[in-house]
Amino acid sequence: QAQLVESGGGPVQAGGSLKLSCEATVGTLSTYVVGWFRRAPGKEREFVAAITWSGATTYYADSVKGRFTASRDNAKNMAYLQMDSLKPEDTGVYYCAADEALVIITTKYDFISYWGQGTQVTVSS
Repeated sequence: QAQLVESGGGPVQAGGSLKLSCEATVGTLSTYVVGWFRRAPGKEREFVAAITWSGATTYYADSVKGRFTASRDNAKNMAYLQMDSLKPEDTGVYYCAADEALVIITTKYDFISYWGQGTQVTVSS
């Protein structure tokens, strides 16, 4: 079982950076693949990034590739999403999620075991 808490969102101007954090307050994060998702106003939930259990492999949506970087520190039970060169279309509520299975995180979002509460990111032009 796990409980996830995101932090680090806020307002930022286009071209700026934010770093989101995801802390597992219950459970051991190293047993889970961590994914990042976002929901923009009026849009469906969207996959953003994922990082495997040890952090050896990362996956990104095409829309954020080269601008966002997922990382993790299992010793601290933390995962991070570094977001650079932010654009107004990156605005939304960002969620971290965790599941034991990579395929669930990357393709079967409805079956993800654990979700954080979300943190708002607002990018102004």
